[in-house]
Order: sequence, then C-alpha cells, then structure tokens
Amino acid sequence: MNRLHTALVSGAIAGLLACSGANAAVNILACEPEWQALAQELGGDKVSATSATSALQDPHRVEARPGLIARTRKADLLVCTGLDLEAGWLPLLVQQSGNDKIERGRPGYFEAGSVVPRLDVPTRLDRAEGDVHAYGNPHVHLNPHNIALVSVALAKRLGEIDPANAAFYGARQADFAARWKTAIRKWEQQAAPLRGTPVVEHHKNMSYLLNWLGMTSVGTLEAKPGVEPSAAHLGGLLAQLQGRPAKLVLRAAYQDPRASLWLSQRAKIPAVVVPYTVGADEASSNLFALFDTTVKRLTSAAGAAK
Repeated sequence: MNRLHTALVSGAIAGLLACSGANAAVNILACEPEWQALAQELGGDKVSATSATSALQDPHRVEARPGLIARTRKADLLVCTGLDLEAGWLPLLVQQSGNDKIERGRPGYFEAGSVVPRLDVPTRLDRAEGDVHAYGNPHVHLNPHNIALVSVALAKRLGEIDPANAAFYGARQADFAARWKTAIRKWEQQAAPLRGTPVVEHHKNMSYLLNWLGMTSVGTLEAKPGVEPSAAHLGGLLAQLQGRPAKLVLRAAYQDPRASLWLSQRAKIPAVVVPYTVGADEASSNLFALFDTTVKRLTSAAGAAK
C-alpha cells in the first residue's frame, strides 16, 4: 500500500511539473520599455516581460548590475531596438549572463530596428562627429507606423519560440493592429496643425516623431550627438534662431531640463517634455497613452506659441 501510495504521489507530481512546463510563460527581457509594452500586448498571459531600462534612463548608457544580469540569464527572448542603440552595454550584459539562447543571430535575439525604414543613415563615419550610429537613427519607436511593423515580426518570432501558442500570438497581433490603426488615424488628425512646425531638439532622438508629424528640426541643443550642451553652442543656437525661428524646444523625459529651459526663456518659445517611452509619467502608462500624451503636449504647446 505504501509503495502504491508513493507511486501515485510521484506520478501526480510529475504530471503537475509537466503541465507547469507546458504552460510556463515565455520570459522576455526588453532593452527598452516600449518593447516590453509591445511584447505584453502581443503575449498576454503567455509571456512575462520586463525591461532592462526605465523611461527615465538614457538607453545609450546602462550599467550591467547583478539583478539585470540575473534577469538576462533567465530570458528566453531578448527584444531590443538594435541599430547600435545598446552597443555600449548589451554585448557585455549578454556575455556576463552566459545565456547563449539570446545571442545575436539566435532565435532568442530580436532586433526591432531591422524591420523598419531607417532615417539619418550616415554617408560617412567619423568619431569626431560625436555618437554617430552607423546603421541610422535608432529611435525608431516614435513613429507608430514602425511599431505596427515591429508587432508583426515580433508576433511571428514569439510563435517560433513558443509554437504551441503561435495562433494565440497571431490573434493578439491582429487585435492590436486593428486598435493601433484606429489610434494612428486619430493621432494624425489631432496633429495635423503641427505640419511644418520648426523645433529644436535636445538630441537627435525625435527624428521619427518629427518625420511622422511633418515637423522640422532647425537645431539641436547638443553640438554633436551625445555631447552635452555647452554655453558656447547654446549661445550660437540662440543667435541662429533670430534668422530661422523655432516654435518649440523638445527634450525627452530622461534628459536634463536645464538647456531646454535656458533656450525657452531666451528665445521665448515653449519647452516641451516628450515622454519618449512608456512609463515616463502617469499619463504615459502604455503604448496608446504614450502617443496620446505626446500628441496632446505638442499640439497644446504649438497652439500656445502662435
């Protein structure tokens, strides 16, 4: 009787473990919050997604702390922007994790920037020009049409990693795409008055947003990409705006506000904090809210500037 009881218990435990393994969530580590949010939209309760960075961190510069290394070690899928955005920290992080499933070229490595049209691809590379990205501007998520393209490729990759739930991911992507298309139409209607609006950026991280909305950049607070604003450059930029005025000065939520406020006060133009990614503030808690907030802030500021 005891042997029979032991065998039944052992069999039940084995069955539970097998069932648990079959239903285990795909463990996703996103490099940035926007891809964590998209992965969760597509994966639902079939995935567990976290981000290596927060909305208030510069995605170019991340420290590989022990907790992040541990999460990387457990990841089944790494979802990053690519285009060298994470070149300063991601290769070392993956190496330290020892997780060969998520190495570049493996199914567990997904690069969003590889499936969208790229802007600002340099014709020549010169380190004297600052932090220039060889494959083009990597801040691709600020055009919602790019997020739509990434959603298709990411749902497909999820289905390849977790074939038992491929149909589930496909259905989630179709639902997301329909809601996203409706939202894009709304945002473009709301933002129509912004077309042609000249702006100053802190860093060249708004290119996809400006290109989508038909706005134009007439200068940057950084003299060169990745080089913090200097007093001399800001003075020259202010003088430049006398001949070619801007209506707004933009910065991402993670960037130091001092330079944009300096220019705003002296050029007498509104300084706008663009959330940049999901989680920058309470009004930008998901992908839809991110663009709701961005369009609202830009249109409100531009309207006030007229």
